[in-house]
Amino acid sequence: MWRTEPISYRTPLALLLLSLCSIVAAWWWLATPVSLARAPIDPADKLECVSYAPFRGEQTPLIPTTMISTEQMAQDMAQLAKISKCVRTYSVDNGLDQVPELAGKVGLKVIQGIWLGSSRIKNLAQIATVVELTKEYPGVISAVVVGNEVLLRGEMTAADLAANIRSVKSQVKVPVTYADVWEFWLRNREIYDAVDFITIHILPYWEDFPIRARNAAAHVDEIRKRVAVAFPNKEILIGETGWPSAGRMRDGALPSRTNQARVVSEILDLAKRENFRVNLIEAYDQPWKRNLEGTVGGYWGLISADDRALKYPAGVPITNYPAWKLQMGLGLGLSFLVFAVGMLTLRRRPWSPRLTAWVTVAVSATSAGILLGVAGDKLIYESFGSGVWLRWGALLAAGVISPLLCAYATMAGRSLPTFLELLGPRPYRTGSFVTVLLGLTLAVTALIGTESALGFVFDPRYRDFPFAALTMAVVPFAGLMLVNRPQEGVRPIAESVFAAILVLSVIYIGFNEGPDNWQSLWTCAIFLLFGVTLWRARAVQIPE
Repeated sequence: MWRTEPISYRTPLALLLLSLCSIVAAWWWLATPVSLARAPIDPADKLECVSYAPFRGEQTPLIPTTMISTEQMAQDMAQLAKISKCVRTYSVDNGLDQVPELAGKVGLKVIQGIWLGSSRIKNLAQIATVVELTKEYPGVISAVVVGNEVLLRGEMTAADLAANIRSVKSQVKVPVTYADVWEFWLRNREIYDAVDFITIHILPYWEDFPIRARNAAAHVDEIRKRVAVAFPNKEILIGETGWPSAGRMRDGALPSRTNQARVVSEILDLAKRENFRVNLIEAYDQPWKRNLEGTVGGYWGLISADDRALKYPAGVPITNYPAWKLQMGLGLGLSFLVFAVGMLTLRRRPWSPRLTAWVTVAVSATSAGILLGVAGDKLIYESFGSGVWLRWGALLAAGVISPLLCAYATMAGRSLPTFLELLGPRPYRTGSFVTVLLGLTLAVTALIGTESALGFVFDPRYRDFPFAALTMAVVPFAGLMLVNRPQEGVRPIAESVFAAILVLSVIYIGFNEGPDNWQSLWTCAIFLLFGVTLWRARAVQIPE
């Protein structure tokens, strides 16, 4: 493997320059802003209406005793009045019965929701409260929504729902409607006679056959017209539509900042041209929804949850990576460090490695440099709860450490350690600190990677694809195995088991997620590469 020639840094320096240029080019492309027909949020052209839930941080309606303060909601109403004419609520629990009063003070209208479920007592309490609110704030509450997706959840029959709607209609003087996914309106046409107007939810991302962002507005218009044909002579309100700014892909539907801005912009432009009303979901990101729907559930808002900042201020370029210069700089620094480790290691060797060794180091440095910012971004958006932070934080740490240690091992002529060198019998154990650290990095990657692969097999719907951090960790392992693989030794059982799980999982994941999901295809490719790398491992006894 080694040639006894004078050390030359011409090759690594050339590859370093190529790596740095590749990282800059990649981030220039990743950060390219999107061009839109209209600004998604424009104070000069306010939204017709937007769904409102007040929960911040650890607040959640899943805990019935949660009460949101008047001050917190007043702040929200003041902010929303600058960008919208109206807010839609879904219940009067958790302090939300204060919304009509607070909204009226800042000139907002309210589409007031009544939350219906399987408990008749709770339903009657919701109805009684809302009826009183309509009497107390007649100039604020413009309509009442009796039930939200209760048919979809299967918590009430259509006949009982119609009876509740008619009961509310007899007690209020504002229009009354029911809101559900468009398909459930078509399946339960008897609800049509009970309401004053139709409120349908069209969420292209959540369709059974997900719609790409570029086709989302056309899909919304197509469904709206289809429902209008089925239910003539009544207004069709789009009660929920929008797009998530973060989360996992479903088929070709990619959550991202630019896609959210594009979809919202195009739907609002369409609504203005064809003169129909739209309520966007939603005003604020809702972290608590991530417990129910994964990462994607928490990022439908037009305003971020924590700092209450507009995601898309008017006049500011919209990009998926607003901090791209910092992310690019960190990536350039990591790439330089990887090459520096390799060259410093080489100084202790009186020979030059083959070109393939430097190429593997360059590939590792470049992939890590490009993906560090992406992986860090995903860590922030996808980590909710200490357990998730620990898992994805450990994988990202492995992704940073792996190229550095593998560069050292490649230039030192060492092979990828096996688990036997960490935990096996004494003849296989190593005394090298660097080898132990590399082995631990490999073990962390194998455990998290295998857990993720099995998750995509048994519980995939809300699971995020860890393609960025996993690639950062696995590519250096594969490169080291390629150039410094032991020619003799036994195949370790642990590596073989991990390899089998990864490869078999890839078959199912690829079939289940489909060919349009590039996040899935990328993740499957890395699972497969990792599986092959582990399968090729050989354990060699270390001489006394």
